[in-house]
Amino acid sequence: MAWNEPGGNNNDPWKNRGSRDQGPPDLDEVFKKFFDKLGGFSGGNKSSGKGVGGLGLGLIVGILIAVWFISGFYTLKEAERGVVLRFGKFHSFQEPGLRWKPTFVDTVYPVNVQSVRSMPSSGFMLTEDENVVRVDMEIQYRVMDPFKYTFAVVDPDESLRHALDAAIRYVVGHSKMDEVLTRGREVARQEVRDELNGIIAPYSMGIEILDVNFKDARPPEEVKAAFDDAIAAQEDEQRYIREAEAYAREIEPRARGQVNRMEQEATAYKQRVTLEARGEVARFEELLPQYVAAPEVTRQRLYLETLEEVYGNTSKIMVDNKGSGNMMYLPLDKILERQNSATPAPVSSNTLEGLRTNTQNQSANGNSSSTGSRSDRFRTGRE
Repeated sequence: MAWNEPGGNNNDPWKNRGSRDQGPPDLDEVFKKFFDKLGGFSGGNKSSGKGVGGLGLGLIVGILIAVWFISGFYTLKEAERGVVLRFGKFHSFQEPGLRWKPTFVDTVYPVNVQSVRSMPSSGFMLTEDENVVRVDMEIQYRVMDPFKYTFAVVDPDESLRHALDAAIRYVVGHSKMDEVLTRGREVARQEVRDELNGIIAPYSMGIEILDVNFKDARPPEEVKAAFDDAIAAQEDEQRYIREAEAYAREIEPRARGQVNRMEQEATAYKQRVTLEARGEVARFEELLPQYVAAPEVTRQRLYLETLEEVYGNTSKIMVDNKGSGNMMYLPLDKILERQNSATPAPVSSNTLEGLRTNTQNQSANGNSSSTGSRSDRFRTGRE
């Protein structure tokens, strides 16, 4: 039968064996018995209950102090620096390694100051000439001052993101679309960096901007094909310009060389003609005394030397028959070639007759006048 069933059951666990009407045990009495037992373990008795309670309290305090001391150990990584606050006020910086701080007194905020962080930003933006472009940029930055990075602003990374968006939109808004898409990217990148540094400088965020990367800039998809053609045309223009410059660099030295060569040849020709003229003058000056002494002999000798020089440089001889009015032409070059051949053929009378006839025909066609003039000139020289 259960203890709480009706019918006079007296098996109530909350009642003492000696007294049926006794209630649940008192908590003060339970703790008192516990401390009494603790004092008994330490060799005390009931009369020294006050000392036993003090010893237990000291033990608890010692355990709490040990836990507090152990909880003060912490480790900073190699790339981190610790910002130490003592009772909420900045105290010092901690270097990497195993460190200890008094718990509830010092608070340490580890900050990574060596790693290079990146932050992208992109979006559709309106240019100065009222065109829409999508610009993608990315910055790289590093924490320089851990204290300013932690306490200068509430969220430094989010603040830097807003500043980056503002700088990009400002630069794109003051640039034309062609500059952003093609040749003006480097200028836009540098302007974004300068504008971003100017925005974050008053906040003293403890951040250094290392680089700004202009990743991409493109028009909306609806007009992308037309802009691709325009960009290709501009690239072709630049290519043609570079090819023309290369051709100019190749041709110019060659032309300068030709000019220098022509100048040198002209100078050499001038010197040669001048020297030849001076030589002729000197030669005639040497002949002048001889001509004064014997004019006829000197004239005849000059005539013969001139004929010798003229006939020495030609392979054709024209013979004037005195008083006949005819001139005979002897092709000595052909005659010498036949003599030098393997089977030389003698010149027959028919050949000579043909040559004479040919000469007469040439004289009849008008060559006789020029030949006669030459004969007269030669005859005059002999006289």
